[in-house]
Amino acid sequence: MNVTKQPVRIGQIDYANVWPVFFYFPAASFNGKIEIVQQVPTGLNRAMAQGDIAMGPISSFSYGEHFEDYVLYPDLSVSAYRNVKSILLFHRKPISELKDARIALPTTSATSVNLLKIIMKKFYGFEPQYTYEAPSLSDMMKSMDAALLIGDDAIRASWEDHGYMVTDLGAEWEKHTGQWMTFAVWALRKSTLEEEPELVSRIYDAFVESKLKSLADPTAMVNEAKARIGGTEEYWRGYFGNLSYDFGPQQWNGLKLYYRYAWELGLLKKQVSLQIWTRDTVVRVTE
Repeated sequence: MNVTKQPVRIGQIDYANVWPVFFYFPAASFNGKIEIVQQVPTGLNRAMAQGDIAMGPISSFSYGEHFEDYVLYPDLSVSAYRNVKSILLFHRKPISELKDARIALPTTSATSVNLLKIIMKKFYGFEPQYTYEAPSLSDMMKSMDAALLIGDDAIRASWEDHGYMVTDLGAEWEKHTGQWMTFAVWALRKSTLEEEPELVSRIYDAFVESKLKSLADPTAMVNEAKARIGGTEEYWRGYFGNLSYDFGPQQWNGLKLYYRYAWELGLLKKQVSLQIWTRDTVVRVTE
């Protein structure tokens, strides 16, 4: 069987933070040549690594683990400069007092979990005790000193009257580094690029067009977020307007620093290079 005749499977993170890139994505116009698969970030990370999914948004950390097999679309990411609003650490004591804390981590994340470890070790010199749990704030905090939540789980928890201190990891990263933080990147397997270069180009154009259209007038997207997740129009306009879906030199610099710290702490086995797709070739981003 000719594998190139099978639909190209595109992963979609099942969180609101990627909606602009997918909201107006014209999947039907590809006439069966693509298939959209929704999962949480860790599920998509595994599926991409195993070759079950050909492309899509994955955790930035997962690209770092498998960068030799992937290339990255330019102009597409989930990034933030300061507050990201959906990567939140809930804690009983100030973050500067969490040296011996027990911290619950969500099973749904890779980038954010390792960002927290970097922040704790690099910026505070702490190595807390980490435990993985299902993403429920009330359950996590029954026996823990702090809990990390991401995506829609973090958003919902931020609306609760929980009484905990809350640290936004995007803001914490910028506070100590002055850099952007990129939480998700749009990756594609090199094998897919070799087999379907024209389709890869068409998909990229459709993603970028969806992003631009969604952000130019987010009304429909905001209304869907209110219906599916809750919250107010003001909240969602602020949320989508605060995130950046671009991926250029500013985001590259912040992500390279994240990868360097992750490598120095032994979270990644190799130093990571960014390999960026263009229509004619792949460009490696160097220092």
